Amino acid sequence: MKFIQTSKQRARLRSLAQNLDPIFQVGKSSLTPEVTEAIREAFNTRELIKISVLKNCMDDPRELGEIIAERTGSELVHTIGKKIVLYKRDIDNPGIEL
Repeated sequence: MKFIQTSKQRARLRSLAQNLDPIFQVGKSSLTPEVTEAIREAFNTRELIKISVLKNCMDDPRELGEIIAERTGSELVHTIGKKIVLYKRDIDNPGIEL
């Protein structure tokens, strides 16, 4: 289910993400099942997540973002450089109003 419907909503999420520190790093071993599961679990306590792709990871950050979003049921807000921002709305208790 898509929650980001407009460019205005996406811009709001990008502005909120500016103040976030990355809570996950994807490195040389790329996207492991353990990393995917940890990201999925992180969405239990937050709606917006920033991920850093390290220099030793040979995968394209945009493609990684799309794969992570698909596997975690979240939405790719944007990628900028080696940073990925994902959003997954908390259905029961939404904390971010779009």
